[in-house]
Amino acid sequence: MKIFSALYDWTLKWAKHKFAPYILAFLSFSESVIFPIPPDVLLAPMVLSKPEKAWRLASITTIASVIGGVCGYILGYFMFEPWIQPIINELGYQHRLEQVMEWFVQYGVWVVFIAGFSPIPYKLFTVSAGFLHMAFIPFLIASAIGRGMRFFLVAGIIRWGGVAMEEKLRKWVDKIGWAIVIIIVVAYLVFR
Repeated sequence: MKIFSALYDWTLKWAKHKFAPYILAFLSFSESVIFPIPPDVLLAPMVLSKPEKAWRLASITTIASVIGGVCGYILGYFMFEPWIQPIINELGYQHRLEQVMEWFVQYGVWVVFIAGFSPIPYKLFTVSAGFLHMAFIPFLIASAIGRGMRFFLVAGIIRWGGVAMEEKLRKWVDKIGWAIVIIIVVAYLVFR
């Protein structure tokens, strides 16, 4: 079943659209606060379609993501108990929040850096940093460095790989997509 090939082609088509950088910025901002899909899924095809703009696109993604992280921090700082806590309880994510808070106690600002760089949901850490009243400047610096490293790395690898990488990705996109779905399902069943 070639669902992911069709999605890949659709994403490449949108990556060439004149409003693609704005959509990328919006997606990057939203992912740092609430949206579940990481901006890499649009950044990578945009760099494939316009490799000469790789660093500009990585900059847009980083800046928008950090601004979104600041909004998540502010939400956590001021609105955690009235808005966010009820949603977390409703979704049954209290244990996840407790784990994130424990990591903040153990590792401090390094948690924000790691969450910014890794595929861990960054939004959990932006809101938690605000709720825990983490010092804002270290939060901002760790976010900017972690997010910047991640998005510039993605843009650099895609730019470096170029057409050859695009051909390999097209060949393997369905297998990679289904493997990710299986990993997510297994992780959900194991950790729920």
